[in-house]
Amino acid sequence: MKAIITDLDRTLLHTDKSISAYTLDVLNACHGAGIYILAATARPERSVMEYHDLIHFDAITVTNGARIILPDRVVVNGLSQDSGKKILTEICKHPDIILSVETGDGFYASEDIPGWSPIVYRDFPELPTAGDIYKILVSSMHDSIFPAVEAAMTGDAYYTVAGGSLIQIMSKRATKWNGVRTMLEALNVSPEEAVYFGDDNDDIEAIRMCGTGVAVSNAIPAVLAVADVVTGSNDEDGVARFIEQHMLKRN
Repeated sequence: MKAIITDLDRTLLHTDKSISAYTLDVLNACHGAGIYILAATARPERSVMEYHDLIHFDAITVTNGARIILPDRVVVNGLSQDSGKKILTEICKHPDIILSVETGDGFYASEDIPGWSPIVYRDFPELPTAGDIYKILVSSMHDSIFPAVEAAMTGDAYYTVAGGSLIQIMSKRATKWNGVRTMLEALNVSPEEAVYFGDDNDDIEAIRMCGTGVAVSNAIPAVLAVADVVTGSNDEDGVARFIEQHMLKRN
């Protein structure tokens, strides 16, 4: 295998968002063995850089593939302004929701979200920027919001659900698998030569398409069902233990 691609939250990172010295040692050994290390995450770029400084990823897919950071360029797969406005207009008809939008100019939310430090923006459904729209996030205490989101989708948009409740709306071009495929092509590595690690819905396609798809044991049932291998949990350094046992010894 020539490349490792890993999700971050609940996969590579411990639940407290830390990364162990053991995992860092294993990933550093991968660099020494000539194995590419790639990340594919729902996180925005700004919240990945602290881990990039430690791990030195060869390429990174952020915001579920809306932005792909390659060694020589950046690929953007954002929602169009027209689609973003139409989606927000429909969703804003429903009460008791928290809206946020990840953009090329910053992160905007309808109210302050502890730990996320958004720019508070009160004018939805008007878009907060004329720049790139990477992702629209919707949260609600009511399950009735799901049919409303479904009805709001434009032809070039789709949504996923993270953690069972956070709705993420993106361009159909913005998927983790599209990001993974783009990163591998840039590094001249085939999907069959790659191992993918994940835990949630947006990891399923990449787990299926890569040569080896690995689920951490804390993954959701749908991920566990499609994975080729199940390794230890994120808090047990499952990703690093699989790499050490099945890749570094082989290489």
